[in-house]
Amino acid sequence: MHIHILGICGTFMGGIAVLAKAAGHHVTGCDANVYPPMSTQLEAQGIALIEGFGPEQVSLNPDMFVVGNVVARGNSLMEEILNRGLPYMSGPQWLAEHLLYAKQGEPEKWVLAVAGTHGKTTTTSMLAWILEYGGLAPGFLIGGVPENFGVSARLPGVPRQDDKGVSPFFVIEADEYDTAFFDKRSKFVHYRPRTVILNNLEFDHADIFPDLEAIETQFHHLVRTVPSNGLVVANGKEGSLRRVIKRGCWTPVEYFGTDWQATDVDAAGSFTVRFQGKAYGRVQWQLLGEHNRMNALAALAAARHAGVAIDAGIVALSQFRSVKRRMEVRGTANGITVYDDFAHHPTAIATTVAGLRDKVGKARILAVLEPRSNTMKLGVMKDALPGSLADADLVFCYGEHLGWDAASALQPIQHKAAAFDSMSVLIEAIAAEAQPGDHILVMSNGGFGGIHERLLERLA
Repeated sequence: MHIHILGICGTFMGGIAVLAKAAGHHVTGCDANVYPPMSTQLEAQGIALIEGFGPEQVSLNPDMFVVGNVVARGNSLMEEILNRGLPYMSGPQWLAEHLLYAKQGEPEKWVLAVAGTHGKTTTTSMLAWILEYGGLAPGFLIGGVPENFGVSARLPGVPRQDDKGVSPFFVIEADEYDTAFFDKRSKFVHYRPRTVILNNLEFDHADIFPDLEAIETQFHHLVRTVPSNGLVVANGKEGSLRRVIKRGCWTPVEYFGTDWQATDVDAAGSFTVRFQGKAYGRVQWQLLGEHNRMNALAALAAARHAGVAIDAGIVALSQFRSVKRRMEVRGTANGITVYDDFAHHPTAIATTVAGLRDKVGKARILAVLEPRSNTMKLGVMKDALPGSLADADLVFCYGEHLGWDAASALQPIQHKAAAFDSMSVLIEAIAAEAQPGDHILVMSNGGFGGIHERLLERLA
């Protein structure tokens, strides 16, 4: 099958492209914005990219146009597809029908899905790595590039315990964002998981959800798809998830934070894993913060359901190497370290800055923020920004193309914060303040104009 993917450089659609090519399909794609790591990964896979959404692309004559949710009515290529009555479907539907659902004569598939407002990428990466370490050779699609694998997506391999068959396991980052302009359900309702992690649940995606209750409804739709022989792994400290499950659940539930606990945490971040009060061993790693410990507990619980013993999962986590764009060191210049992180929601920003503070102690943190997500552009959460940046010593906000005034929003912390509409002026301001020993934390869910490299060059 030849598929042409509209919006191929998004992490999800790019992952579909990699999987489809590995499955033997001919894959091409187009997008308006191309930046690493996805563009680099697609080029390495030999997948041809077309810049823009020109209507002439219909002449490629694919068997199916696979449409990402970045595409809206009015997109010139999509309008041409509709006008000609050409075949199209959403990315989640294509993935589910062609790779996730078992077909006649095939063994049953076992999908493990990770949902939540925050931590999906890291937790999905942890879970995939634990299954890999346990010899289960899972396939996966992750919204980032886990360093243990070096790719964001792959097909299932051959399990170590059975060299005659292909692994039934597939781990997927399950997003609550809508599927496509023609399918307003959350992406995750397409996946039919047997094991599901509900990491946390806060208000987000203000461009498509009116309030938290609307998102809770979508999460309950996901819970409704999990079979009675499956497992729901939920954050026991989240009232929103308790409400979701109270609406109705037909599947066993294990709660991390209560049934599963992380105790005896040391200064390096290592901790003891307890399940139902029994200690199973210590995770020895360098990841800091309660959020990472909660992610780890969730991954251990889901992996146990798939057959990986807790002690084996603990050893696997001790070898976990995190994810690109999750507190990733991009370089050092004149004793100044520059980090890249995907944080864009105020809660994630606060957690990320606090995690770096735990790591660097009293050293200065210069937080550089681009409020780029749809929710942040709308300004729904602008009042939460000052509090989320409390642990930073200085704050630099890039406010171009916002629908609200960043300087006004940061007024409560004006003594340490400044907003800029020019990228070059922003970089000069950071360089003027940075001193040897400082840590510059760049946070954005996009490419941020290549600011990391430009900063390192300016600081050198």
